[in-house]
Amino acid sequence: MEPLRIVIADDEPIIRMDLRRTLENMGHIVAGEAGDGRQAIEVTRELKPDVVILDVKMPQMDGIDAAKVISTEGVAPVLLLTAYSDRELVERAKDAGVFAYLIKPFKEADLMPAIEIAIARFEEMLEIEKEVADLENKLETRKAVDRAKGILMDLYGLKEQDAFRRIQVQSMNTRKSMREIAEAIIIANSV
Repeated sequence: MEPLRIVIADDEPIIRMDLRRTLENMGHIVAGEAGDGRQAIEVTRELKPDVVILDVKMPQMDGIDAAKVISTEGVAPVLLLTAYSDRELVERAKDAGVFAYLIKPFKEADLMPAIEIAIARFEEMLEIEKEVADLENKLETRKAVDRAKGILMDLYGLKEQDAFRRIQVQSMNTRKSMREIAEAIIIANSV
């Protein structure tokens, strides 16, 4: 496995140092460190690491709130590393989009699988978001083409397949997408 670029955030410098040493011994690169949640967000945005490891209890902004921002922005997968395992924190972590949750004290053997799972889940999420965006685009294209076909059918007394063919030919002749042609027809006839 290639070395991962990791950002770590914990308000305890000794814990950060220990985590850094553990990750570097595993062959990874600690690209950045932070002592609170706000700083963790800034460092993560700037460095765009492969994974972010956050403590829960930190000043300024806790790790879960920071994780929510990082997850919402889709910058990197977040793994929470904390001494706390109460139900409320776990629920907050799930709602924040955390991809893995590890309880301190941790063993090196527990850290790597948690990191790998966090990265895999993050990549799956990105792929699903891409598929959703593609499907939304296809749906909007279909709606526009259907509406434009209706306009052409009304204006020129065309059959549906002839109206579709006209949009298709115009698309090929102008090297524009069928959606662009359809939207132009809709705009031109909405006055």
